[in-house]
Amino acid sequence: MHRDPPGFIAPHIPADAYRRAEATGAPVVIVVHTTDPSGRPLRQYLYPIAVAGAGAIGIFATVAGLLALLDFAVHTAVAVAAASGPIGVGGISLKLARPKKP
Repeated sequence: MHRDPPGFIAPHIPADAYRRAEATGAPVVIVVHTTDPSGRPLRQYLYPIAVAGAGAIGIFATVAGLLALLDFAVHTAVAVAAASGPIGVGGISLKLARPKKP
């Protein structure tokens, strides 16, 4: 009767040695060397870095948007002040923008 050894046998263990041990009744000892993972997998570092990166990009975009809005508001205020003349309230007049002198 021809039987193969159970499980996966490493290529360096000959099948005839297994069959001989099976025929004589000797025990067969198979040692499988495995390496224990000593550190964390990369996936455990990648998710927090990705979340932090996305948060940093979001904060950067928010600050850039606020600065662009502030720049637009300042330019609009300057244009309105230059277009309008002096503003007076109760006899006190205030000129918002000074004319350019050539």
